Amino acid sequence: MEGQRTRLGTPVDTAGIVVATTFFCLSLTPSLLPRPWSLQGVIAGLLSATGYLVGVTAAAAVRPAAARVPARWRAGWNRTGRRRVRRLVATFGCGLGAAALVFGARAQRDIYALMGLQQPERLGYLGVPLVAAAVFLALLAAARTLRIAARALGRILGRWFPATAAQFAAGLGVGVLAVFLTDGILTEALLKGADHSFAAINSEIVPGATRPGAATLSGSPSSLVPWASLGLEGRAFVSHAPTVGELSRFGGRPAVAPIRVYAGLDSAATTRARAALAVREMERTGAFGRKVICVVTTTGTGWVDPQAATALEFMYGGDTALVSMQYSYLPSWLSFLVDRDRAKTAGRELFDQVYARWSKLPEGHRPRLLVFGESLGAFGAESAFDGDRDLRERTDGALFVGPPDSSALWRRLVAGRDPGSREALPVYRGGETVRFANRPSDLDAPASPWDPPRIVYLQHPSDPIVWWTPRLVLTRPDWLEERHGDDVLPGIRWYPFVTFWQITADLVFSLDAPPGHGHDYDGEVIAAWARIAPPAGWDDARTAALTTLIARRPCCQDQG
Repeated sequence: MEGQRTRLGTPVDTAGIVVATTFFCLSLTPSLLPRPWSLQGVIAGLLSATGYLVGVTAAAAVRPAAARVPARWRAGWNRTGRRRVRRLVATFGCGLGAAALVFGARAQRDIYALMGLQQPERLGYLGVPLVAAAVFLALLAAARTLRIAARALGRILGRWFPATAAQFAAGLGVGVLAVFLTDGILTEALLKGADHSFAAINSEIVPGATRPGAATLSGSPSSLVPWASLGLEGRAFVSHAPTVGELSRFGGRPAVAPIRVYAGLDSAATTRARAALAVREMERTGAFGRKVICVVTTTGTGWVDPQAATALEFMYGGDTALVSMQYSYLPSWLSFLVDRDRAKTAGRELFDQVYARWSKLPEGHRPRLLVFGESLGAFGAESAFDGDRDLRERTDGALFVGPPDSSALWRRLVAGRDPGSREALPVYRGGETVRFANRPSDLDAPASPWDPPRIVYLQHPSDPIVWWTPRLVLTRPDWLEERHGDDVLPGIRWYPFVTFWQITADLVFSLDAPPGHGHDYDGEVIAAWARIAPPAGWDDARTAALTTLIARRPCCQDQG
């Protein structure tokens, strides 16, 4: 095929098929979370195309050396060798692929069993190669189309420039144009469409969300923040606060109405203005006179984990003030790609303005100042701090749940963990301030003193949001070299390119995992708060009772 012009129907490259088959088989090895056969087929197709590109590139790199082989040897190879090798590759590849499908189906069933899920039908996995072939062929056709365009442009440029320079310039030009069209025009159009769609969703009202009448809640008639400006998640947040009656029954003594302050994207023009509005709203509601203030950085849509919020209110009989604000319409996975700077800015701006007002209070009359963030919210919330010392000096505790790998402070703390501790469950400076936990029980280790303020990172070994990073393409992470976590199969290994796409696929279903796995931390945030900032007289029995109560509240079941 070397002497032919590139055509869409050109036979596939043998070296490319060998590596593509290898990548297809590796794509069926276990990953962090269970996935349906359809998604597995897409990932297998993507990896097969990636492997084909690697194989073709490697073959092109060694082709100059092969050209120096004596002509009589190459002639014999051309007549008989290629045909035999291709037959051997096809036969061996089909057998290897079939075996990989069997082992892949078994690995998926093992993951389902590990997480207590009903196991899928084995026959469904027969659809994997069909989907993979369709994806592979579509990507191959797209790549060949670009190559045809590059060669045609190269022939035109060759009229004025040397052949090598013309082909290089043509390839570079077509590549840049493809990236521009994809990452520029197409991506921008998709993002504009997504922003428009999610902005429309933001104006909706979730079932059961009604305008509050209590003056302690944003959006009420006496609030500085209009109800209509709160957005979908903001309206849900202020509507679902527990009642005084609920709080009193659980606590066994009179409670007070909890304060929930929220500023939506439409509440003010800029991030700074929204944060300032939230602080004025805190002053109006009397938030700085409560026992606890918690500054919450939301996920992309403006969602606040209802369990994390409600837990503090029940623990303190409503003598709390929760404050948060929206910075995007987009869901976290899309905000992570395009709105990360907004999350950082929002987390820093809101905390700094609350802290500035809180600092003006007399030292003996300041509420406990806590910080919370989950997922992209954890990324944004920790951005307000330079390190663990800054957290210790400016807060009375913090809880970060499922932080993305790109969270700078988390990354720095994990990298600086004590020798011998694992990346999946680090110990930092003997756990004197910051502790990491796969399960709330992990917070009991090490046994050394853990004086306030206490900082906690909750991170499941099977949470792809915590472990996904572009570095997975070519770099083996520590968490795959060390002993795996208790909800990760021991057979998981790192492979270049392969692991990146596997963890990327896991992101899609990270919220669909059962509680205690993936990105579902239901119940665990309650136990974490009980260790970070327990009220006087609080014990494990109260934590268990509160966990049961909150699990039964309908408004605590939604996911952001």
